[in-house]
Amino acid sequence: MTTTETAPRRYRGKRNRLEKPELLAPAGNLEKLKFAVHYGADAVYIGGQKYGLRSNADNFSFEEMKEGVEFAKRYGAKVFVATNIYAHNEDIAGLEDYLRELEQAGIAAIIVADPVIVETAQRVAPKLEVHLSTQQSTMNWQAVQFWKEEGLPRVVLAREASLEEIEQIKANVDIEIEAFIHGAMCSSYSGRCVLSNHFTDRDSNRGGCCQSCRWKYDIYEDDLPMVGMDADKFTMGSKDLGMLEHIPDLIDVGVDSFKIEGRMKSLHYVATVVNAYRQAIDSYMADPEGYELKQEWLDDIRKAANRPLNTGFFYDTPGAEDHIYEPEEKAAPYDFAGVVVSYDDATGTAVVQQRNHFKPGQEVEFFGPNGTFFKQTVGEIADTEGHPLDAARHPLQHIVMRTDSPVKPMDMMRKRIR
Repeated sequence: MTTTETAPRRYRGKRNRLEKPELLAPAGNLEKLKFAVHYGADAVYIGGQKYGLRSNADNFSFEEMKEGVEFAKRYGAKVFVATNIYAHNEDIAGLEDYLRELEQAGIAAIIVADPVIVETAQRVAPKLEVHLSTQQSTMNWQAVQFWKEEGLPRVVLAREASLEEIEQIKANVDIEIEAFIHGAMCSSYSGRCVLSNHFTDRDSNRGGCCQSCRWKYDIYEDDLPMVGMDADKFTMGSKDLGMLEHIPDLIDVGVDSFKIEGRMKSLHYVATVVNAYRQAIDSYMADPEGYELKQEWLDDIRKAANRPLNTGFFYDTPGAEDHIYEPEEKAAPYDFAGVVVSYDDATGTAVVQQRNHFKPGQEVEFFGPNGTFFKQTVGEIADTEGHPLDAARHPLQHIVMRTDSPVKPMDMMRKRIR
């Protein structure tokens, strides 16, 4: 979908709270948190070791939370914690202590679906903002008004909400609206799935989703497969959401927080996607009338995308063309090769921590925050003791190499997959 095809009019939403939209990034671990903030996120959302929906992520201890909060503060950023399970009776024990610990760690807000967690947080940890999770499937302004009256300053809308519906919500309720603008889309209604429960006894709504919608399926009649082993299998997987081309509409309709999905995604994915959206948002806010979408932002997004992209429910209800019925096309022909540790201006050499195999003669790309980007061919490389290497093949090894332009710590290097 393109802007011209899907946005015949400009939205004029009511921005009640934030003067500039917040860019909210996922962070599956402490390293990802630091890179998300360094590459331009205004806030990050993480999971603790209880009450979240990503039990397979490298979830944060309280000590890691404190370190993450201190790092984020240096950039003027905030840290939110997802506590968005639907709690069973046995989940309630320890909830009050957990919320108090989050407050003491400096967490700015929690993202909540269950009313008992909302009420408990307001009672025992009043410094924590409570944001309503997308798991509540909130779609209309009367429901948003209800949650405002319950004391919540922000609602994360259902992913099925359209721009027109967001416009109506902003016109009727003085509240911050957060919306997912990039990443995987769940095949069920706002993530409220039970496939995983039935197939594997792993509760999707308590952090155990097994991604069963991404499995391959066949259709059977009289116990016989109708598609067969040699044909493409049927899958329920949807294309990923990608709204980079539609930043003006999101801003004009009044979305306060642009949320990127992906606490399970790679470091390279998080940095790349945050970097592209950061540049687009800042460019539009600096000059709305003269704003132009840059091709390099789109190119970068495609280097990190896991699946083909579409615009979700923002403009229309997705159809068959918005789902993946064939073997997935890998939209990201690039690998994260390394991250810059240090740079010597006098010699023009960088120390790069290896993240994937690379070797002399390969073309690589360096990129960093605010559009830093250049390509070069890898020349001679060595270890930190000066021993020449024919390849960087050891995970996390520090490699010394010349770079064609200056680089900075936390800049990244990627290579094209042949």
